[in-house]
Formats: sequence, C-alpha cells, structure tokens
Amino acid sequence: MMRSLWTAATGMVAQQTNIDTISNNLANVSTTSFKKSRAEFEDLMYQTLNIAGTLNEQGNRTPVGLQVGMGVRPVTVHKYFSQGDFQNTGNTLDIAIEGDGFFLIDYNGQDAYTRAGSFKLDSDGRVVTSGGYALQPEFTVPAETVSLTVTADGHIAALDSEGAELAGADIELYTFINPAGLNAIGRNFYLETEASGAATPGVPGTDNVGTLAQGFLEGSNVQLVDEMVGMIVGQRAFEVNSKAITTADSMLQTAIQVKRS
Repeated sequence: MMRSLWTAATGMVAQQTNIDTISNNLANVSTTSFKKSRAEFEDLMYQTLNIAGTLNEQGNRTPVGLQVGMGVRPVTVHKYFSQGDFQNTGNTLDIAIEGDGFFLIDYNGQDAYTRAGSFKLDSDGRVVTSGGYALQPEFTVPAETVSLTVTADGHIAALDSEGAELAGADIELYTFINPAGLNAIGRNFYLETEASGAATPGVPGTDNVGTLAQGFLEGSNVQLVDEMVGMIVGQRAFEVNSKAITTADSMLQTAIQVKRS
C-alpha cells in the first residue's frame, strides 16, 4: 500500500507537467510563429517478484513473470515545428517563411534563430525584431526609400519613387537537422545546441529551404480543440491518481484498525 501511494504520486506530478505544457500552448495561441509542445512520459523501474521463464515447484516454466511498476516520470517536452496558418497583414515588413528555415538574429552578439517575421525599423533605419534585435545580414533602409520589397528567394530591396534600387541584401534562411533540439529562450528566439546540430545556411527556395512571403505572418500551430481535449484528459488522470492515493490511505487505515483490534 505504501508503494501505491508513491506510484500514484508520480502520476500526479507527471500530469502536472502535462497540464503546464498544455497551458503554455493555450497561452501562446495568438503568438506569432509559436510552436506547440507536448509532454512525453516513460514508465519507471519495476519491482520484479518473479522472472518469466523460471521453474515452478512442478518443474514447469512460468509463461509470464510477476512485476509491479513503480510509476511514471516526464522524459521530455517535445516541440513540434509544423507550419502555422498564414495571416495576410499587408505590412511590407511582415515576412512569413513558407516551409523550413529560420531567420538569423543578432541577439546581444549571439546568434539566435526565429520564425517570427514581424520586423520593424529602428531609429537608424535598420530592420529589427519587435525587441530591437537586428536581422542578419544587417540591412538599413535609406531615408529616401519609398517602398520596400522582399522576393520569395530572399532579396530585400529599398526602392525610390522611380523604382530604382537604393539598397539591397539577400536574406538567408537557416535549417537544422533536429529543430526540436533547439533551446527556446523566449521572445520567439531559439539557440543552437548539440542536439539540434549546426545551423545550415541556405538560399530561400533551394535545397528544401522554405521561401519568403512578404506581407504575411505565420501564426501559432496550436490547435485549440486538441489542447482542450488534452487538458480534460490530463485533469481526469490527475484526479484518478489522487483517488488512488485516497484509496491506498483508506486501506492503510483499515490495516491499522485491524492491528489495534
């Protein structure tokens, strides 16, 4: 009975992690280019009371063993980089990535990666994120610019009133062999890790690298219905594990009363 108390407790802890993950997904349902996460679990070690295949008193081998599980634990929170829905904003500095790839951002001298293409201009005319971090390669829009264009293959150009190019640059996108291994640090930024592999630069539209769509933003890939169902399942699992603790406690109380009598 003491074992069942601890086993059920691990279930409650695991479901708390599950609900925390779902809550974060729901909180970011309107966050640009947010990628949903899913908590994944594995069973803990087993107490083996009888090994399958051992000989019994009659000399026969037991077909199955006797093992009692010790509970569950969270093993990972997996982030899924499936494409979110596109939103047509009409803003010339809103750029969505159609397919695989990340923008490179100068994050206080450190390389950071993002799919959130809601760029702005700072006081110097540089193309920056909402937090003021510069897009790489750094691009400055001249003061006399009338319009700004971004092609599907990543060429950004500042044009004058006659359509002549005043300044231009080529935006590269970066891919990873395992994007789920990136380290999310908030602000829609990710950092490279040993698990993600090294960032591979590429020209948009080539070698399985996505293309760019000016005037669009990629929305969150969170599906509200899926998250709501997952939250209900997690809540019920939490409740049934708490019920198992109550039941084990009741059984212990009965055993104590038998001892006293």
